[in-house]
Amino acid sequence: MKNLWEDVSLQFLNIDNKFLKTFTHLFTQPETIINGFIEGTRKKYINVIQYFAISLTLVGIQVFLMNTFFSDDLAHAMDFIKPFEKATGGKENPYYSSLASLEEINNYQSIIYICTVPIYTLATWLAYKIIKPVRRYNFTEHLVLNLYYNAQVIIITALLSILFLCFGFNYLLISGVVTFLVFIYLFWILKRVFNVSYLEGFAHFLLVMCMFTGIFLMVGVGIGITGIIIGYTN
Repeated sequence: MKNLWEDVSLQFLNIDNKFLKTFTHLFTQPETIINGFIEGTRKKYINVIQYFAISLTLVGIQVFLMNTFFSDDLAHAMDFIKPFEKATGGKENPYYSSLASLEEINNYQSIIYICTVPIYTLATWLAYKIIKPVRRYNFTEHLVLNLYYNAQVIIITALLSILFLCFGFNYLLISGVVTFLVFIYLFWILKRVFNVSYLEGFAHFLLVMCMFTGIFLMVGVGIGITGIIIGYTN
């Protein structure tokens, strides 16, 4: 317990706050943190695994608060989804539970985030295999980049969701706005980490998004086919 408290104090309560520095510098100078970690400079900032773990902890807090204090907001969001349920066959749809219960999906956010990281990593790795930039990373180094990126996205999404729900904003509206900002942030990180112009960075971003979409669709189709096969066998 003493060692745990010392670690928490070191990361969050000391004057030279490593968490705050990591959080702010991932916006202002992401290349310093990401490239520095890959190159072995790791004392100034929280390491990538710890930072990702912190982000998942915040997701857990977000889910608890939403299910406990903001269940009405989730209900309103689910009302928005009801027309899609009817259009897709209602309860006869094998994916009905996913469409009908936003709260249930919300409970699995941490798992969804964890599963998304490899898809992002594969997308950036394949894209930069094609582009062949001056600064080249292997798959593991792309994993570091995407863990920091996703951790930052998760933290800001959780904080904004809790803050805006406190003021009564629609959860789906929040999600839409945050998603748009998340993609802008990905462009910013790719530009800074690989030290390219805005035009080159935008081209890199588009290729990464094409790769991500293609991989995501293939995974989705694979899951869908598996679900159909399981449905027939049952």
